[in-house]
Amino acid sequence: MLKEHLLTEVNNNVLIVTLNRPESLNAFSPDMISNLTKTITDVKHKPNIRAVVIKGAGRSFTAGGDVKSMGQASAGQLYDHVGKMNDCILAMDSSEVPIIAAVHGFAAGAGFNLALACDLIVASDDSQFAMSFSQVGLISDGGGSYFLPKLIGPHLAKQLFFSAEPISAERLYQLGVINYLFPLNQLEEETLKLADKLASGPTKAFGMMKKLVTHSFTATLDEMLEQERITQTLMASTEDHLEGVAAFKEKRKPEFTGN
Repeated sequence: MLKEHLLTEVNNNVLIVTLNRPESLNAFSPDMISNLTKTITDVKHKPNIRAVVIKGAGRSFTAGGDVKSMGQASAGQLYDHVGKMNDCILAMDSSEVPIIAAVHGFAAGAGFNLALACDLIVASDDSQFAMSFSQVGLISDGGGSYFLPKLIGPHLAKQLFFSAEPISAERLYQLGVINYLFPLNQLEEETLKLADKLASGPTKAFGMMKKLVTHSFTATLDEMLEQERITQTLMASTEDHLEGVAAFKEKRKPEFTGN
């Protein structure tokens, strides 16, 4: 029986997704990517899911593309494969719930980019990241060419792309790429604390915040101001906004429902 390459479990309102090919450092398989895309897409039909955590089984987050299978696909097959990865990244970007990457060990190649596509990155302080594509004569796929230069600037991004050298989680934390850094033995607990906090927040507002941040990279100030104006008008009619105002007036913690 083929072992499932993607495992899911629900903890309160948090969906925990585990990349599950530990014998190959969770290198991507077609099944893993297609199932991850479906899992993320299906969240929109599950109002009880209000945050997602993506992590890796075994010794690492993920080594990205499976090098052992490279060089065997035709141009058409490779084009289709990268297209499936693109579908996954776009599903993550359009998801209205916060997605957290919990990274330990290595996040290499498209695995690094999968983490970058998440809304927040939590990492163990001994983890390593690498844009390893140039080692096999490839360019970055999975959105790396989009995400990384915006986060660290073009010169440092090109250095990482060209050299394929690992960069430490500590350095990425200093650069603002990683949001939270913990010792490995605290990573899971602290990630779930963060996910639980997000899952108890105003989910609709979080979803709109994601859209606005993405839009800001290509919009003018005038366009962003108008988008904020329209979006804020919509947010003011949500149950979570009314609850937040009531809780403030009553000097209590708000109990958001995601509506």
